[in-house]
Formats: sequence, structure tokens, C-alpha cells
Amino acid sequence: MGKNQIKIFDTTLRDGEQVPGCKLNCVEKVQIAKQLELLGVDIIEAGFPASSPGDYQSVQEICKSVYNPIICALSRAIKKDIEIAANSLKFAKQARIHTGIGTSDCHIRYKFNSTKDKILEIAASSVKYAKKFVEDIEFYAEDAGRTNNEFLALVCEEVIKNGATVINIPDTTGNCLPYEYGNKIKFLQENVNKIHTVTLSTHCHNDLGLATANSLYGILNGAKQVECTINGIGERAGNTSLEEITMIIKQYKNLNVYTNINTKLICYTSDLVSKYTGMKVQANKAIVGKNAFSHSSGIHQDGIIKKRETYEIINPEDVGIDDSSIILTARSGRSALAYRYKKLGYSFTKNTLDIIYSVFLDYADKNKQVEDQELKCLLKKAQLKNNQLAILHHS
Repeated sequence: MGKNQIKIFDTTLRDGEQVPGCKLNCVEKVQIAKQLELLGVDIIEAGFPASSPGDYQSVQEICKSVYNPIICALSRAIKKDIEIAANSLKFAKQARIHTGIGTSDCHIRYKFNSTKDKILEIAASSVKYAKKFVEDIEFYAEDAGRTNNEFLALVCEEVIKNGATVINIPDTTGNCLPYEYGNKIKFLQENVNKIHTVTLSTHCHNDLGLATANSLYGILNGAKQVECTINGIGERAGNTSLEEITMIIKQYKNLNVYTNINTKLICYTSDLVSKYTGMKVQANKAIVGKNAFSHSSGIHQDGIIKKRETYEIINPEDVGIDDSSIILTARSGRSALAYRYKKLGYSFTKNTLDIIYSVFLDYADKNKQVEDQELKCLLKKAQLKNNQLAILHHS
């Protein structure tokens, strides 16, 4: 049995840009879109064209500049929005309109002051209208995470009847537990007529830190597309992180799924998005944080030096990093100190290393981190303490 492809739908330029303080200009959006194409994403959600002239222009320019991915434009379930989205996509080699409406009791009552019957009618008619412009129509059932499964199934059946090709099941508020979200996808797979004629998509938010886990459970229960962002940026606490979900898929071969992502470009793409958006990546962020492949504890450093897999399940080269980092602090041991000196071209006898290590510890206790230049200075201090110090320099 062959592996199933999981399509990667990147919404960095739409949902990701909705972060307060994150505003990209048209040139920056095109540059990011080109990098997403190199990265291997299948669908780029380029923006929400009806929201502003700038977003409309950006979608158009991305359509002109990107060739392989499907270019997707968001719209509300409003005819004018759909028309604007369609016009913005006129230069796309492959175009998709992403339209939809809220389906939870909360959204129906308080956001729309409407009824379930009316929502069903709007959902169906919006897909039918969008179908007049492009063949590929994705429907989003906003707040599906809090939507009753039976009603959600009815919505799915209606949009399938009217030509939807993809159905997005968003956990808009990050409310679901992984098993709940997985069961929701499973319920739809088992209870919606002709569900297997469309692609089910996950779109999970990280309000409780469960976005990636929920997306994974969606995949395990039949979803074939994941909506995500670089560095996990997005509304409030963010979205499913592209680098996390793709590396989970890469690591766990027994999931029997794959993506087209060139993971060796992940860290470069992360840095590019961080630079343009001004959104710094937290140091302990999985995969792309600066500490993700860094080690400062002596026990860990010794293990990594002997065999990387003792403390790393991912090869840093797989995400575009040359090597793991051995960070020297007061918690570092002799093996880490010798390793770093060897990188600088020095080697020592055991007795010599003991003397240097005592000097190093005294210095490291007063400083957070010891850099290469400081290591060279410490050698001079150690030599002053012991004139007989045997230091071999081999570079």
C-alpha cells in the first residue's frame, strides 16, 4: 500500500499576517511566496482581497510571480467578496477561492443573528456562486471545532452538492482536544454523503498549545490537507506550525503519509518570514528556535559528542542547520570544553585539560556563556597559572 500525500496549505500571508504589528508590503509578500514555492508548499493562501486594495494587489502580484502552487484567495460568503477574490486570481496558473461562514451555535446566534437553515442556504449558494469563476472551491466552516457534528455534516453535504472540492474544518478558537478534533474528522468521513469526493482540511489554532497535535489527529482520521503557517504565526496564539507538522510526518514513517516539503529549506524560510514580519522566533520553539539544536548541560553535551541521537531525534541538517551547537556555560563538562577547543585547532593532555577546565569554570560562573574569543584568552590565563602547560595547536 502506497503512502498518501498530505497537501500543505500555507496561510502565512493571510492568517499569519493578521498578527498585531505584522504588516507585509507587496514586495515582501511576493518574496515570501517565491520562497514558499521553493519550500514545496502545495497551496499558498495569498490574502483576503476584499479586505483592502493592498491585499488585492498582493494576490495579483503573487499570481504573476509563482508557478507551481495553487494560489488561494479568501472571501466571506458574500457575492461581492467572491467576485473580488476571483478577479484577483485572474493571473493564477492554478486558482482556488476559499469561501465560507461560521457554523457554530455561538457564531450563528451572536455573529450573524441567524438560523441554521439560513446558514445552510448561504453556505450552499456561496459555493455555487464561486464555482462560476473557478473550478477549485474550498469551503470553510468557521468555528467547526465548536460546531455540533450532526449540523456540520449537513453543511458539508450541502457544499459538496454545490461543487466544493475542499472542506476546511477549522478549530477557530483552539478549543478542541486532539481526540475530539480527530473524532470530528472521523465522524464526517463516516456520515457525510460523497465525503470521499472532496479533500478534508485541518485549520487549527494554538490557544491551548494544541494546534499541531490537533492537525496530526486530523490526519490520522482522514484529513488530506493541513493549513499552517511558517513559525506558527497567526491570530492570537497562532496557527499550526508548518515546520512542526511536516517534521512529524517526516520522522514517523509509520504514519504512511508524506508531504512535498523540502525540509532542508525550513530554517532559511523561517528566518526570512521572521525578518520581514518582525516577529521573532522564541528561542525554545520546536525545529526553528535557536535552542532547538543547542546543548549547554554537561551530561547532554557529552552524549551529543559521543552520538548525536542520544539527545536529538532530528538531524539538524534535515532542516537546514549545519550542525548541533555545544554552548559553553558553567554547566558544561570537560568533554564539551575539549570539543570546542578542538574546533579551534587545540588539543590537550588530560592533565592540561584539567587545569584549563578549572580556569574555565571560574570564568563561566561569572558569565552566562563563553565564546570562542574568550576561550583563547582563557588559554593564556591557564598558561600563566602553570608554565609547564602543554598545548598543542594543530591548525
